[in-house]
Amino acid sequence: MAQDTAQQTSASPASPARALLPLILPALVVGVVASLLFLGVSALAEQLQDVLWQHLPDALGVGRYSVLWMIVVLTATGVLVGLVVWRAPGHAGPDPATLGLAAAPMPPAVLPGLLVATALMLAGGPSLGPENPIIATNVALAFWLGRRFAPRLPGGLWAALAEAATIGALFGTPVAAALLISEALAGQQLKGLLWDNLFGPLTAAAAGAMTTTLVAHPTFDLHLPALGRPGWSDLLAALVIASAAALFGMVAVCAFPYVHAAFSRLRHPMVALPVGGLVLGLLGALGGHLTLFKGLGEVAELARHPDGWSAGQFATMTVVKLAALLVAASCGFRGGRIFPSVFIGAAFGLFAHALVPAVQPALGVSAGVLGMLLAITRQGWVSLFTAAVLVASPAILALLCIASLPAWLLVTGRPQMQLREDGTPIR
Repeated sequence: MAQDTAQQTSASPASPARALLPLILPALVVGVVASLLFLGVSALAEQLQDVLWQHLPDALGVGRYSVLWMIVVLTATGVLVGLVVWRAPGHAGPDPATLGLAAAPMPPAVLPGLLVATALMLAGGPSLGPENPIIATNVALAFWLGRRFAPRLPGGLWAALAEAATIGALFGTPVAAALLISEALAGQQLKGLLWDNLFGPLTAAAAGAMTTTLVAHPTFDLHLPALGRPGWSDLLAALVIASAAALFGMVAVCAFPYVHAAFSRLRHPMVALPVGGLVLGLLGALGGHLTLFKGLGEVAELARHPDGWSAGQFATMTVVKLAALLVAASCGFRGGRIFPSVFIGAAFGLFAHALVPAVQPALGVSAGVLGMLLAITRQGWVSLFTAAVLVASPAILALLCIASLPAWLLVTGRPQMQLREDGTPIR
């Protein structure tokens, strides 16, 4: 049987090099442009964030993260984003609750409003990341420009290149893109070998990742104390934390269509988004400023002092951040759900460490992030990759792979945190 399989594999037709070589230049261009657009929007949002959360409150003599200021800024962010969604051409894209990482090309006229709404969201503090709108923008640009200047290449190729390039840029490595694309291709009938199909997207992802690395020097490593030789207690902790985090994440997933329906009854974006912003401001006042924004910088702050908060404080931040993600994703803010889920999982893992000090912080964080991402994204490889890269400990990989199995059984086949246009959840 093994010999027959080997013969069939060796006989599988591979795309000739002359068919793959023409993909290199378009992939490199898409990768660099996708990364620069992501970096540009991020830089603009960071400058605006400094104005809103540092310069302006200092000039007014109010606390940067006082309760009043959090409520005012987040409500005002809802008003501004609502105005963009209401008046911009194309209403800043479709309802974000219906979108995942994969995106159909939008008309170019929609993109300015989408980018403005994304930058305002990132600066104002709602608990969403940039991934979904940036991917959608890059897909639309690549598709439109690619069909215009290289019409002989298939239209679907441009979307694949842009998605891979943006994921590579977001994570600073092409590995995440390769894993995500491999997972997407798993159920498809491929023409040629897997690496033939990955060649163009992986080139784009590498170009996007290298551009981000050279310009911004990103790192996901939280510099937590390294996990030593794992023991049986570590395996038990990983299994329990990952499964518990997955179940906790499923609470938000199951509530998602109901919360979305409640905001949909408000009908107008100039009502739904300001109300959502007000709720997020109240949640921020409850959970503190670390529960605002997309969460990556805040995760790093938690990791610098893993024993700096009590179990109750970690639990409060975990619950508040999950509620904030649920509200922000339901009321119409343009953004993705991966990065805030990382904060939720990390806070959940540190809660476990504070509750049971024998649980090492690196193990708690990685297992918590794994379970939360499995529940929120249903992307197995990306969940494993993100959980592992946060702690940069080779010893933890085997534990995470084992812990992912019961966590996956808890989430697979159940509703996802993405809705159809009629408001029903995708399974």
